[in-house]
Amino acid sequence: MSSPLRVLVAEDEPYNLRRLVRLLQEQGCEVAAALEDGSAVLDWLEAGGRADALFLDIQMPGLSGLDLAAEAPRGLPVVLVTAYSEHALRAFEHGVVDYLLKPVTAERLARTLERLRERPAQDPPRAGRPPGPFRYAVRAQEGLLFLDLARTTHFTYEDETVWAHAGGRFRTLWRTLAEAEEALAGRGLVRGHRHLLLRPEAVVGVRPGEYGRLRVRLAGDQEVEVSRGAAPTLKQRLGLP
Repeated sequence: MSSPLRVLVAEDEPYNLRRLVRLLQEQGCEVAAALEDGSAVLDWLEAGGRADALFLDIQMPGLSGLDLAAEAPRGLPVVLVTAYSEHALRAFEHGVVDYLLKPVTAERLARTLERLRERPAQDPPRAGRPPGPFRYAVRAQEGLLFLDLARTTHFTYEDETVWAHAGGRFRTLWRTLAEAEEALAGRGLVRGHRHLLLRPEAVVGVRPGEYGRLRVRLAGDQEVEVSRGAAPTLKQRLGLP
């Protein structure tokens, strides 16, 4: 028998929080934490809290559910819960597993939990490739160009496309940032958040952002924001305390 799903629930309305916790427990889940604001979720994760999935209300004090979906560690499934259907498109752009409308029913929740249980386990990291010159292909009219990674500052995921930023914005052949990471394994890139992959050598400055995030200035006078969860890794790569 497989172990129960261990989940975190965040909802700022006490009645809705209790109800969702009860529904999850009735369907065999272990509720590891039930919190009432977004900042508490990040604090819980950074303190070593472990969950198989996050169930997050979209509208909460501090960080919203959409903010947390972008901040959550890569590979940690997120389910957003809201009374407003208009957030659905943005939710799936953040890579969430499912989007539940309130009031959540037991039948609808069961389908979400089935989807979570059927998700494949995350692959272990591949062995790093040796460092050295590396080029990758981008689309150029009806053909391809090859860009040097050493001249690239970062990659972003927008409109179902991975874009390279290398003195301009170029459409790569990769469909997801996970594919880009796999192709560039061992080249020293760092995940800034779910939609950002950056090259630490291109960083020319940093300053504090909101909620523990970092505002990062890159070569070419570009600025990006690194999530609170990814900030420690980038700081370590930059030799910062």
